[in-house]
Amino acid sequence: MAHEAQNAGFTRNLGLLDVIMVGVAAMIGGAIFVLVGPGMGEAGPALMIAFLLNGIITIFTAFTYAELSSALPDTGGGYRWVREGMPRPNAFLSGWMSWFAHTIAGSLYAVAFASFFAHLLDMAGILESSDMVEKGFAAMAVVIFTFINVRGTAPTSKVGNAITITQITIIGVLIVAALFAMAFANPTWPSNFSDFFPHGISGLVIAMGLTFIAFEGYEVIAQTGNELKNPKKNIPRAIFISLFVVIAIYILFTFSFIGGLSSDKVGQPSWEFIGSFGELGILEAAKNFMPFGAMIVLAGGFVSTLAALNATTYSSSRVSYAMGTHYNLPHFFGKIHPKYKTPAISTIASGIIMLVMALSLDLTGLAIAASVMFLFLFAQVNYAAITIRRLYGKKLDYSFKTPFFPIIPTLGILSAIGLSVYLLFTEPVSWVIAIIWIVSGFIIYKSYTSKKEIEHYAPLVYNQGPKERKEYRVLIIYHPKYVTNYYKIANSIIQEKQGEISFLSVVKIPVHLPLDATNKVAESEIEEFNELKQQIPQSIRHRYLVRVSHDETDAILSTVEEQGINLVIIDFAFLRNNRKLLSLSTCDFIGVRLGANFEQDLANLVVSYDKGRHSDLGLRVAHAISRAHSSRIRIVRGVVEKPETEIEIMNRINEIMFDLDIKKIQFEKVYPKTKNVAPILLESFSKIQDETIILGAGNQADSAFSPKTLEVVDKTKKSLFVIRDHQFSEFHARRFWRIISSRMRENRHLYKIYVDLAHLGYSIKEKRAHRYDEEYFDSKLK
Repeated sequence: MAHEAQNAGFTRNLGLLDVIMVGVAAMIGGAIFVLVGPGMGEAGPALMIAFLLNGIITIFTAFTYAELSSALPDTGGGYRWVREGMPRPNAFLSGWMSWFAHTIAGSLYAVAFASFFAHLLDMAGILESSDMVEKGFAAMAVVIFTFINVRGTAPTSKVGNAITITQITIIGVLIVAALFAMAFANPTWPSNFSDFFPHGISGLVIAMGLTFIAFEGYEVIAQTGNELKNPKKNIPRAIFISLFVVIAIYILFTFSFIGGLSSDKVGQPSWEFIGSFGELGILEAAKNFMPFGAMIVLAGGFVSTLAALNATTYSSSRVSYAMGTHYNLPHFFGKIHPKYKTPAISTIASGIIMLVMALSLDLTGLAIAASVMFLFLFAQVNYAAITIRRLYGKKLDYSFKTPFFPIIPTLGILSAIGLSVYLLFTEPVSWVIAIIWIVSGFIIYKSYTSKKEIEHYAPLVYNQGPKERKEYRVLIIYHPKYVTNYYKIANSIIQEKQGEISFLSVVKIPVHLPLDATNKVAESEIEEFNELKQQIPQSIRHRYLVRVSHDETDAILSTVEEQGINLVIIDFAFLRNNRKLLSLSTCDFIGVRLGANFEQDLANLVVSYDKGRHSDLGLRVAHAISRAHSSRIRIVRGVVEKPETEIEIMNRINEIMFDLDIKKIQFEKVYPKTKNVAPILLESFSKIQDETIILGAGNQADSAFSPKTLEVVDKTKKSLFVIRDHQFSEFHARRFWRIISSRMRENRHLYKIYVDLAHLGYSIKEKRAHRYDEEYFDSKLK
């Protein structure tokens, strides 16, 4: 796993209490005063259930956050972990969404603070409240807390702790007053809960979506990894302590306010009265059961929203900082202020975005859009946790592990996706905002960010090939001994697919050497390519690439992404234990191990067919090779399933044969005496002396390849291909763009805009010196 010294320049001056306060501030923050009112309007007394369910959904993901923060306590939180456990585009988009969601939350709290503070001044007769005044206060709050966060975490934590303690005290006073009113002033309080689900399940789920933003505080805690003392233990502790405290406070607060307000006095159900005033509902309720209730609520809202604004300003800046260090944002975002030891540029940029949003967008729309973003993020983090556990296993030092793994993160994924999908139908505008942000991020990623990231981690120093590109693309990882044999396999496949072949040679540079200081290292690789061109037919039609990198796997992943590769042909010895390459790539793989008589082995192909998609691809690869080399194909099936399942498998094979127009094929069933099918398969494979074995990767739950596959590999000397099919290997941005552009051509006006933009793009491209070509490389050698 690649680790970078992200924490260079940070100081660890935060303790357990500090980060608990950060989490509580972010989770209670503005929501308890701002969103409880609108939440009651949607769900009524069932808002308590909404908080409980949100807490349960959150706990699933909180376990994941606690585990990952105990193993990888780095600044960036969810973004950092998705980067380790999912393909590159997911990593960028998770950070992009996280940054946006945190800044939305911050702008929400700034607007809420302004509303409370303006009403407080209005009630005191100091200043009349108006939209202009509120926007001015919101802008002032954002500017002040941006400045505080630029100055350093020590003053930020001191200010935050003081504000959070004040906020909890005020909330405690309000709860006690409401419970006192229930006991002595409102004897009929149980009737306030008689209509518990006034708007049914729909209202409950809308309330969950509206208030879910309140439970993102542990994402804020996860951002403190590089500034917290003993983060591997303190982050999990802070996550669970703050979460349980906050869930209890929310439920008790909602219960006491609904029960403490007399429905007879206000002339309607208490929840309806509170809900009718929206974000000021709690203020209006407090007027009715305690002296100076409105003033206390305004003061509490004023303090709470400031606490939450402080926490989200901190967290949003850390996300953009982490993205800057990985070149997912311009690198200056990852710079630390030399005096204050904070990511000053990231903090200021986040503050500017919050300022714009606070002055221009609707409060409720902001909250639900942020909830959708956090749900998307949490689903990805849960998936990344499963991948990271499988990728690195015992290599990571976990001080906390999620129980019932992977059931808990799977439930976290399902609950996050379920709630977000429901919000699609109930609050479609929130999804519109989310989709616009994600699409814009993807465009930025493909057009700028991915290129900068690849240039930094695995620069391409040689690129020779035709300008015209084919839809289906095969990448051969250069091996000096076997490359011509790999070419035979690749050439067979591209004839079937009408595709293209690229060759990649990776120059691995020692970690202590910078990549930009190694401009002459690829001379031998280029010379080897020149020799290769003499050995293969039509060499001018193929592409030849040389990358330098500290990590060969990163170089391959970069090439797969940059070149839009569908299939990689690689030495199986390199692929065998490379879970990172298999997990973070988005293409198919053929791991090749060549026997002593490959030319003879190629005349006969045997496909070991199980019921997985890998075997389906294996049969297609066998068919392509058979057409190019007139090879004979046979299928061997180890029968281990029930008769009904075996019939389904046979039908599947027949469907593939029909699709490939295979008229007849030799088929053999073997019946193992135990659950281990490998020995009987090996016995079948030994019947023909010269034969290439084609195996599926098998179940990859605990290792890169299944035990059956590895046993066959280890116990036979024949040539073999191990096939790994990726479900989305043919889903690339170019394919979606082709669909979109074809629709654009149907509209005359859109097509004209498209042509003009394309012409402008090509003009700029021609004027700009191209980095990745022979001219560039030659200039570096001089």
